[in-house]
Order: sequence, then structure tokens, then C-alpha cells
Amino acid sequence: MSTTSLRRRITRRELHSPRSTAAIVVAVLLILGLAWVGTEIVIALLGLPALLVAPADMFASAVNLPDAPAAIVVAAGAVVVVIGLVLVVLALAPGRRARHVLETERAATVVDSEVLASALARHASSAADVDPDHTSVSVSSRHAVVDLVPTTGIPVDRSAVSSAVERELAGYGLRRPVSSRVRVRESGKVGA
Repeated sequence: MSTTSLRRRITRRELHSPRSTAAIVVAVLLILGLAWVGTEIVIALLGLPALLVAPADMFASAVNLPDAPAAIVVAAGAVVVVIGLVLVVLALAPGRRARHVLETERAATVVDSEVLASALARHASSAADVDPDHTSVSVSSRHAVVDLVPTTGIPVDRSAVSSAVERELAGYGLRRPVSSRVRVRESGKVGA
């Protein structure tokens, strides 16, 4: 296996979340349900009273389902459809973690979005001459949003902050480019 394909495989594993949690939850629920039905059948064969519902009553209610009130049948069907759709979406949708890949020649470098946000906040507050506590940044897979709260009476040059953030993002060499947006609040805070 070449190092390039190995790096791709490693970064894909780091960027995408596994489906094992959902699979384990579904498997445990199925096992518990089947164990309960099996226990009810064994208890019925022994002639003891049922824990919740006797197997004969379960099957009779399933056979008599068309005679049940339509609202109950529709509600139960809707719940089953929603559960099925959630499981299909979990199975097919790409589960991305909040991470980014830096293009390097020597290693597969994966950086958490919070680390990028922290670095961008530091550079944005420096470019805006604003206290770092008055700067917040959120980074998603495609966008970085910088929120600045200026000090009262001191204007913030939005274009200088925007260019500083863009320069910083370009310097990281991210595999998927991240666009930035700078928002400066209208009302400022008193003090540094």
C-alpha cells in the first residue's frame, strides 16, 4: 500500500464518524425484544402468567389489527416509518466530524475545528485591536464566522480583519477551502 493511499485512508477515518454506536443500539434493542418474546413463550409453555403480554394475545392482536381503531394503527405506522427513516439516514448519510485536513507532504495532519477557531480568533482580535474575550469564531466544514464586539468608541476595520482571517486560512493549506465571514456588532463593550 502506497503512503498516499494510506494517508487518504487515515484521514478519511479521522474525518468520518463510525456507525458502530447506532448499530450497537439497534442490535441491543433487537436482542432485548427477542429475549422478551422468547421469555414470554417459555413462560406460556410452562403455564405461568405472562410478564407483560401472553404470546397468544400478541398474535391475536396482530391478526385483529384491521379491526383496531384507525387512529391507533396510523399512529403506530407513523412511528415505525419515522424510526425506519432515521435508521436509513444514519446508514447512508456521511457522518462528518468537526475536523479538517491540512495538506502536507510528510504526514496526514488532521486538525479539530475548535483549534482552527481558536487560532482565527487570536488573529482576528489582533487585527481588529479588540480584546480576545470579545472575539468568537465558529468553524464548520465550509465556513468560518468571526464575531467581534468592538470596544466602545473604537471603530473596527472589517476589511483588515477579513483579510487577516483569509490570509491565516490560506496559510493553513486546508484540503477543503473554508470561506470566512466577519461580523462586527453595532454596540460595543466598555473597556479593553
